[in-house]
Amino acid sequence: MGKKIATVITNMFEDVEYTSPAKAFEDAEHEVITIGDEKGKQVVGKNKEATVTIDQGIGDADPNDYDALFIPGGFSPDQLRADDRYVAFAKHFMDEKKPVFAICHGPQLLITAKTLEGRDATGYKSIQVDMEYAGAKVVDKEVVVCQNQLVTSRQPDDIPAFNRESLNLLK
Repeated sequence: MGKKIATVITNMFEDVEYTSPAKAFEDAEHEVITIGDEKGKQVVGKNKEATVTIDQGIGDADPNDYDALFIPGGFSPDQLRADDRYVAFAKHFMDEKKPVFAICHGPQLLITAKTLEGRDATGYKSIQVDMEYAGAKVVDKEVVVCQNQLVTSRQPDDIPAFNRESLNLLK
């Protein structure tokens, strides 16, 4: 049976960093549930290539209902981390050792949740120093899998490796 993947997202996400992994998850029979500010609201990617309808409002989202967390990159994670509800939501997955998939700027949410200390991870070049300050051991490669739980990648070019390793963790 497929897993339920909570996807935290808002406007200005990196289009392909949502669409490609979401399609890979769905093709493998997993359920991708988008979580944003308001159920039914539409959010638009920064390249205007993807529009996503929010399935569940963050106020109604219970992390216990989900098997994994997916954080697409772009400007979305930086906006989400200003809201304590998303920070607490992400922290739950890290604390409970559930799979977390964060690409590009996605780890910004994990920095704010203070959950990267002692973790091997990667992220977009401009946030790697922030990740180091948060206690992560930053590895500059296309995909980093830490403790069979956390999958991180740097940029859109890394998506094939990101998808592959994320799907491996969902098996």
